[in-house]
Amino acid sequence: MERESRIQRILYHLRREWQIYVLLLPTIVWFIVFLYKPMYGLQIAFKDYSIFRGVANSPWIGFEHFEYLFSDDQFIRAFWNTIKISALNLVFGFPAPIILALMFNEILHATYKKTAQTIVYLPHFISSVIIAGIVITAFSPSVGIVNTVLGWFGIDSIYFLTKPEWFRPIFVGTGIWQEAGFGSIVFLAAIAGVSPSLYESAVVDGANRWQMMWKITIPSILPTILIMLIIRIGNVMEVSFELIILLYQPATYATADVVNTFVYRQGLQSGQYDFAAAAGLFNALVAFVLVMVANTLSRRYSRTSLW
Repeated sequence: MERESRIQRILYHLRREWQIYVLLLPTIVWFIVFLYKPMYGLQIAFKDYSIFRGVANSPWIGFEHFEYLFSDDQFIRAFWNTIKISALNLVFGFPAPIILALMFNEILHATYKKTAQTIVYLPHFISSVIIAGIVITAFSPSVGIVNTVLGWFGIDSIYFLTKPEWFRPIFVGTGIWQEAGFGSIVFLAAIAGVSPSLYESAVVDGANRWQMMWKITIPSILPTILIMLIIRIGNVMEVSFELIILLYQPATYATADVVNTFVYRQGLQSGQYDFAAAAGLFNALVAFVLVMVANTLSRRYSRTSLW
């Protein structure tokens, strides 16, 4: 009886809100076709895959690819590079849109505020290919503006993009420049939801704008910050693949090669689809564990979580 009652409630809700479910249907179909259906191919990681035999007829070899993977120096290097680059992105890249949103919130001149927002939003809409071209030109040893400025101070030109030690700062800085403005939209929306009465009460109590930001704005948007942090941690292993492919080269593999580029070389360039699938599956499992841990800790200590 309880099961029938539950089914009846679901059917009633579907009939009453059918328009909403119709609007949701294209998204559900997209997820099924492009995200869930391809999961069938994950078994390639456990098979001696042959493109001629297909997924179903390729022989099962268990965890052999994973054993080889964890003994591969190139994969170990790529894994730790992914962790290090993601950590830098988390430390420097995650606070950037929050700081930017707080700064925008303090601008009182409407025209100047809209102009500044438009300028910092624009890089997000520029293709990664163009972004990479701008970076390559800017850091060029002959015509780049960075080396030109260094030349004014008597410093010899540096070919930054061939120096392993410079790749991570350039990559992280480029990511902040490209995405910080667009990322601030979420936090600006959260700030807009803060009750004006809180600021009015603070003004009556004699608080200045700096104090209102620390005591009202930031605590009010903290749930949004935590949610975005959990999502960001879930994407830790998904370093911007396109930009790295466009910027890195064999000379910088030591610090630039990440799991996604390793999968690209092994799978598409070398044709080792099964080995590349094993690396990609391991990458996804690590990301899954990280987001689960982050969500659990956030729910336990702040009562804010994705689920």
